[in-house]
Amino acid sequence: MIDHISIGVSDIARTRRFYDAALTPLGYKCLSAGESSLGYGADGVVLWISATDHPVPADERSGLHICFTAADRRGVDAFHAAAVKKGGRDNGKPGIRKDYGDSYYAAFVVDPDGYRIEAYCGKA
Repeated sequence: MIDHISIGVSDIARTRRFYDAALTPLGYKCLSAGESSLGYGADGVVLWISATDHPVPADERSGLHICFTAADRRGVDAFHAAAVKKGGRDNGKPGIRKDYGDSYYAAFVVDPDGYRIEAYCGKA
């Protein structure tokens, strides 16, 4: 249903360091890099990131977040560790989320621009 999503950020170099580290354990990489834009995915770009003077103000109460699929639980753990190490803020350590299902394993982080992101694996 969704082909891609785009977000705006204030510092493209800082953002690249963060997303390169956070998404690598999930099998995603930067497939397109320009002076003011980045494109991440596995086989094609799904997440576009652009430098802008006016990024949408992040609001943790909005409910908006981006969830990335992990192949296994180790990927979720590595995503969380790398994201926090590269400037993200913990917003939910890796673990089972019983509210979402018995095998819903996820971790949550707030990126350097305030966007809430998640890595999820539904395998036991």
